Amino acid sequence: MAKRSSGGLVENIKTILYAGLIAVGIRTVAFEPFNIPSGSMIPTLLVGDYLFVSKYSYGYSRYSLPFSLPLFSGRIFGRLPARGDVAVFKLPKDNSTDYIKRIVGLPGDRIQMRGGQLFINGEQVSREDAGTNMESPLVMAKLYIETLPSSEGEPGRRHYIQKYDDTQGLNNTQEYKVPEGFVFAMGDNRDNSQDSRYLNMVGFIPLENLVGRAEFIFFSVDATSPWWEVWEWPFEIRWSRLFSGIT
Repeated sequence: MAKRSSGGLVENIKTILYAGLIAVGIRTVAFEPFNIPSGSMIPTLLVGDYLFVSKYSYGYSRYSLPFSLPLFSGRIFGRLPARGDVAVFKLPKDNSTDYIKRIVGLPGDRIQMRGGQLFINGEQVSREDAGTNMESPLVMAKLYIETLPSSEGEPGRRHYIQKYDDTQGLNNTQEYKVPEGFVFAMGDNRDNSQDSRYLNMVGFIPLENLVGRAEFIFFSVDATSPWWEVWEWPFEIRWSRLFSGIT
């Protein structure tokens, strides 16, 4: 009996270890879950969204590994993101904080905001009215559909953005020239996003810092009720957002 019990314990430990290794492997080379803690990507992503990021989309760097282990530099099987990709990256300022924004500028691009409009390489990006968004009882925002220039032979990506104003904040900027080996990212909530426009806070993003491309939302919750009100839990889940793709 003692031998059988001991053997069973060893097998259970081995099973747990194998499961852990498989989970780490999937998280490293395939998909990693992230959650959205801020409103900088409204209306595309909401606070309380949980999503999967594909780690293989741009190849692998040290930031693909658990704890960003410095086992190598650069990217393996690397490729550039497309304009319009929603990507997770490590903040260049500390190389550890996870950020999620939309890639709008590729190496060599010139990016500028003029009067609230996005310009890429001197050309104004198309922006169509798409109604309004009541973000809160006191805050009304304007919605637009933005169409980015094509990249890698693909048609220009169409996506929603949100704006409060076209004059304040970083609605008029210098022209940013994206260096080789870097990309430029902005939040879809254009007037409430700390992004590459803030050179001293985010700035240009090294390709090595890209973690992966956001693919789909697997869970979403609007956690406004106290945690102990369990009867409210089903009503806080945003059922319509579950398993929806990110564009």
